Amino acid sequence: MEADLSGFNIDAPRWDQRTFLGRVKHFLNITDPRTVFVSERELDWAKVMVEKSRMGVVPPGTQVEQLLYAKKLYDSAFHPDTGEKMNVIGRMSFQLPGGMIITGFMLQFYRTMPAVIFWQWVNQSFNALVNYTNRNAASPTSVRELIKGICVKDRNENEIGHSRRAAAIGITQVVISRITMSAPGMILLPVIMERLEKLHFMQKVKVLHAPLQVMLSGCFLIFMVPVACGLFPQKCELPVSYLEPKLQDTIKAKYGELEPYVYFNKGL
Repeated sequence: MEADLSGFNIDAPRWDQRTFLGRVKHFLNITDPRTVFVSERELDWAKVMVEKSRMGVVPPGTQVEQLLYAKKLYDSAFHPDTGEKMNVIGRMSFQLPGGMIITGFMLQFYRTMPAVIFWQWVNQSFNALVNYTNRNAASPTSVRELIKGICVKDRNENEIGHSRRAAAIGITQVVISRITMSAPGMILLPVIMERLEKLHFMQKVKVLHAPLQVMLSGCFLIFMVPVACGLFPQKCELPVSYLEPKLQDTIKAKYGELEPYVYFNKGL
């Protein structure tokens, strides 16, 4: 028996994005590190399925579970603004394997200053790539967002203008999320390892200390990536009254009092 997909909206969130728990569940789904290993062919299939579902022309026999899986792959690999496939290393789903790999090398090569500098450079380059990949597509860099403003839209996704105040809020929220993502591993991991290394059996297997740190850093990341991403909605809602006076006048002239809020993608 075929499922009735006539009322199915593939872009409707599976979990309430107005709540922290709903956002965590959403990001736990789309930052699943297993999606990194999905083939390009399957990702392309997911995009086709999502686009067909939006047009209401899904192939006969398609099940809801297939569409939900396609949307999971689509959200994990394609940019929400442009629909373009993102660089695999810059995807949020790569935070776990990427973070573990870099942590491992940083722990292994720390005895010389050139090695420390090189792996710190690799770490910061990785962070920069993640920032760029998950940016608001209408504003390529954070500096440009602050200077020219971030694109804000109405509830129907129609572009209204650019706001520097909205950009400042979006960047602040992203910074807080990134700090939250890395802080537990940076603060708690050294404390945990210091206590473990004092144990008698740990002193006998010093060769396992570095692999254990890598595994523990992965344990932190697998939970903290969705938690940090879920601190704030990715699609921000901002009162018109908070915007620049000139932009407020533009909105009131076009919508009157019918559009009390504007919306923008803050990025991740």
